[in-house]
Parts: sequence; C-alpha cells; structure tokens
Amino acid sequence: MDDRTRSLRSLMIERSPPAGPSSRPRRWLLPAVGSLIALIVVGSGVVLWLGSPMLPAQAPAVAEPSPQIAQSDSTVQKSVAPAPGSTGSLIASGYVVARRKATIAAEVTGKVVDLLVDEGMVVQAGQVLARLDDVLADKDYALAQARAEASEAAVAAIAADLADAERILNRTQTLSGKNYATEADLTKAQARAGVLRAQLHQAEAQLAAARLEAQRYGEVLGKHRIRAPFAGVVVDRSAQPGEMISPLSAGGGFTRTGICTIVDMDSIEIEVDVNEASIGRLHAGTRVEAVLDAYPDWRIPGAVIAIVPTANREKATVKVRVGMDVKDARILPDMAIKVTFLDDGAPTTARSDSP
Repeated sequence: MDDRTRSLRSLMIERSPPAGPSSRPRRWLLPAVGSLIALIVVGSGVVLWLGSPMLPAQAPAVAEPSPQIAQSDSTVQKSVAPAPGSTGSLIASGYVVARRKATIAAEVTGKVVDLLVDEGMVVQAGQVLARLDDVLADKDYALAQARAEASEAAVAAIAADLADAERILNRTQTLSGKNYATEADLTKAQARAGVLRAQLHQAEAQLAAARLEAQRYGEVLGKHRIRAPFAGVVVDRSAQPGEMISPLSAGGGFTRTGICTIVDMDSIEIEVDVNEASIGRLHAGTRVEAVLDAYPDWRIPGAVIAIVPTANREKATVKVRVGMDVKDARILPDMAIKVTFLDDGAPTTARSDSP
C-alpha cells in the first residue's frame, strides 16, 4: 500500500510551483531553451544557404525616363524614322553625279605652250583653257589670206578689162549700124567681151575659194586656243606645258588627248539603285530626304526626277534619278549618299541648312 501510494503521488501534477529558493533556477530555464532553439534554427539556415546553388543575380532596376525626356526622344524618332507601312521605310544608297561633265580635248595636234587652268578653278563658257603652238597654223592662215587678196585683185583687173571691152563693143555696134565698121570688127569685139566675162566668172569663183580657204585656216588657227564649252569647275588637269596634244591617241607614244575635266555644278543630282520589287511605290515627284555620308547630320530635301526605264538583270534594280532642292559647294560628284523616300502626304521634316 505504501508503495502504491507513493507511485500515485508521483503521478500528480503540482498546480503552483513551491515558493522558496529552488524556484529561482527555473525562471532562467525557459529563456535559455529559447535561445538554444533560435541558434539551432539560424545555424540550420546558414548551412542550407551555403549548400544551395547560387541564384542568378537580379538585374539592377532601371529608372524610368522622365516624361519630358521621353517626349523629346519620341519627337526625334518621328523626325528620323517614318511611320511603319509607308514609303518612308524605303531607303536606297547611291552616288552624287553630274549630268554635265566633259573632258576637254584638242581638235588639232599640237604642243601645249601655255596651260591656264588648275584644279578647283571656276571657268566661264568660252574661256581659254590652254594654248597650243600655232606658228605653222598662223603662217598657213597668212598665206591663205594672201591668196584671197591676189584672187580679189585678179577679179578687179578682169572686171576693168571687161568694162573696156563692153564699151568697145557698144561703139563697134553703133559704127556697124552706120556702115562705118565692118562685120569682122563687130565679131571681134563681141568675142573679146565674151572671153572677159568668162574670165571674170572664173576669177570670182577662185576668189570665193580663196576666201573659204582663208576662213578654214582661220578656224584651224582658232582651234589652237582650247576653250571651255560651258561654265563649270575644273576637277582634273591632265596635261602639262610642253606635252603633245592630239584628238586621236597615238599608240605607243606620249601624246595626250585631254586637257582637263570640267563639271557643271548646277547639274548635280543623285542616282540610286532601287530594288525592282519596290519600284512601283515611286513616281516622278516623290519627296525624298538625302543624307551624305560625309555630313550625316545634314538632311537635304529633294524629289524624284525620273525613273530610268530599264532594269539591271544582275542586281534586280532600277536606276532612279533624284534632284536636290538646294545647291551647296559641299556636295561634290561621286560622293556616297543615302536617300529615304517619303510618303506623298508626309511632311518633309528635313532641313537644308548646315548642321
């Protein structure tokens, strides 16, 4: 019974801890257990984090642009990039060309004695560019003029003889009517007058030939002065004083055929190759914006002049001529250029002033 009573008492739960010195250690027991559990949890978390694979770094947050900056960016994009689906998306590359360009050559063979032009020089139509040695041509012209003068003198002499012969013929006819002159005298006077008329006609023909010959030699003499056929700018000088110039190239020699090359800057335009699949979107008058590779910030307005009615079989392109609304000294022949074709109703946002 005693043992059973003690066992039952050991199973009883005390409702309140007994007061006394033994209750003080139990007050620190719960905080210590809680701290131990927290350390165990933290340690387990560290072990799991070290053992887990590294996650990709999160991209840094990008600050959204302010409304003012976004508005300015959209404005720039609208002025540069055309609206989708419009002809403004059609861009073609080409070159600046001059419709009026000529290499000036001599029409006669001769030695250059004076060259009056240089690269970059502006010349006017009819201006003398070079002079050839014209000593022999000058002598030939003087000889032709002398022959013309001799023929003119012969015409004058024969005309005087003819006038005298006609007076004699008239007098003989009068005397023959009064039976004071024989028939032989009248026939002789008529024959002399007829011969002089024939000689005068021959002399006049020779005079005309002599004058034409003198004129021809004068033209040949003038061709020793090489002149500009039109106003423009000299872009190349290919001859030097002392060189021989000829209209035909002499094989194996050092004879040149050209003096210089002149370009009419007023005839500058653009030639681009457009894919034949897009050529139906263009027509004469289509507005364009052109940008030179040398000046990427300078937009030049213009319009399509014509579409050349032929295609390139190898490249499947069609050549398009484009004119520029402005003429500027910075636009030079053979410069690379890009052309953007705009909508017919789209406003031209390009400016022609310098960047």
